[in-house]
Amino acid sequence: MHLSSIQATASTVGFVPTMGALHQGHISLLNCAKKTTDFSVVSIFVNPTQFNDLEDYKKYPRDVEHDLQRLEAAGCHLVFLPSQDDIYPGGAVEKEYDLGGLDEVMEGPMRPGHFNGVAMVVHRLFQLVQPTDAFFGEKGFQQLAIITYLVRSLQLNVTIHGCPILREVNGLAMSSRNERLTPEQRANAATIYATLQLAREYWHNFTFTSEIKEFVVNKINENPYLEVEYFDLVEARTLEEIENIDEADEPVGCVAAYAGNIRLIDNIRFYS
Repeated sequence: MHLSSIQATASTVGFVPTMGALHQGHISLLNCAKKTTDFSVVSIFVNPTQFNDLEDYKKYPRDVEHDLQRLEAAGCHLVFLPSQDDIYPGGAVEKEYDLGGLDEVMEGPMRPGHFNGVAMVVHRLFQLVQPTDAFFGEKGFQQLAIITYLVRSLQLNVTIHGCPILREVNGLAMSSRNERLTPEQRANAATIYATLQLAREYWHNFTFTSEIKEFVVNKINENPYLEVEYFDLVEARTLEEIENIDEADEPVGCVAAYAGNIRLIDNIRFYS
């Protein structure tokens, strides 16, 4: 089935953009799309413009045949496999997006240009697929906030849905990068989420976010397999950094940590 025929016949189209190497977390996004819309589309495209490290781009796991099998078993209506020319006709010409400063915190300084690359590919995919609804995992909390802002600022006719983080049995947030972890790293990476849970449990025992940050960073770094890159407490909607706990509205704790050379991210809400 061609994309144009979907756009002409389906009243609602649910879209899940992915970079492949699909796991159950991706399938959960597809399930959200199927429950919410009439027709589901999943794209697989490893987007070069959002990688800061060319080696990281080259090493990104790719197994399209396995991905297609998973999507067929999960009941996906259509898989979209665009080429580089489909996404970036004539080459990836850099386009600068106004992301409202949401790209300047947390992941932003660590991965310069990353979110602009995300904006480029998501905008282009939306143009090609023309979904009514799009589904993104909350593991990429900052990315979700940025895409929501992008859609609003460009006045795109698509509703953005954030879907809950799916976790492995030990609590590690599901990610394609997990496949690159050694068994020991994978087991010890469970410390990340366990520490976030402790921080939420002890939330009201602290006065300043600096105390929580110190607690989280020290606790994770106690594990010899892990090293924290950052831990920030921000407001859910604005991503503004929180300094005083009593003044927090909808606080979210966001962390990035390395297990060897594998970079892992996670987050937890400190509100219901």
